[in-house]
Amino acid sequence: MVVNIDLFIDILEKNFKSWKAPVADFAPDRGRTVFEILVSTVLSSRTKDEVTIKAVSRLFAVARTPLEILELGEDELAGLIYPVGFYRIKAGNLRKISRIIVREHGGRVPDTMDELLRLPGVGRKTANLVLAQGFGKNAICVDTHVHRISNRIGYVSTKTPEQTERALIKKLPIKHWAGINKLFVGFGQTICRPISPRCGSCPVSSMCPAFI
Repeated sequence: MVVNIDLFIDILEKNFKSWKAPVADFAPDRGRTVFEILVSTVLSSRTKDEVTIKAVSRLFAVARTPLEILELGEDELAGLIYPVGFYRIKAGNLRKISRIIVREHGGRVPDTMDELLRLPGVGRKTANLVLAQGFGKNAICVDTHVHRISNRIGYVSTKTPEQTERALIKKLPIKHWAGINKLFVGFGQTICRPISPRCGSCPVSSMCPAFI
C-alpha cells in the first residue's frame, strides 16, 4: 500500500484544529523573531509543549534578545525556564548561544545549518526548525513524532530521525516540508500516539497499513 501523502496531509490539516493539541507554535506569524524561535525550540527539547509554552512566556516577558539574555544571571534564567527538561543546562546554553550570536554574528541568528549546529545545545531538529520557520528556507524538522508517524504509515522505512530526515528530503514534496512538523506533532500527541493510538478516531486510518 502506497500512501497518497498529499491527501494524507490535506486530511490532517482539515482536522488539526479539532484535536486541540498543545503544540508549541513558534512561527514568525505569531510575532516571534528568529532569535525567539531559536530560544523556544531549544527549550522545547525533551519537554512537553504545554510546559514549553509557559516557560517561553515567562522568559520573554523579561528578556527577548541576546543582550537581554546576557543581562540575566544564570540562576535567574534557570528559574524563569523551570521546569523545562534539563533547565540548568539549557540556561547555560542560552547564555552561551547569546554570547556567540553577539560576538560572532553581529547580534543576528546565523542562517546556515553548519553555523547553527555550532551553537551549544542546537541539533539538527532545532536547526531545521529555525531555518524553516525563521528564515523561510526549505528544511524538514524531524522529531520523534515525524519519525514515528512517517514509518508507521509506511511512507519511509528508517531506524533513526536522521535517516528519516534524509528519506523525507528525497521523497516528500517541498511544499510540505515547513509544515509537516507542527502537523505530525499535533497528530501524534492526540491521535497517532506511540502507545495505544486512537485508530478508531483517526481520520486517515483507511490509508494506514498499521491499521488495515
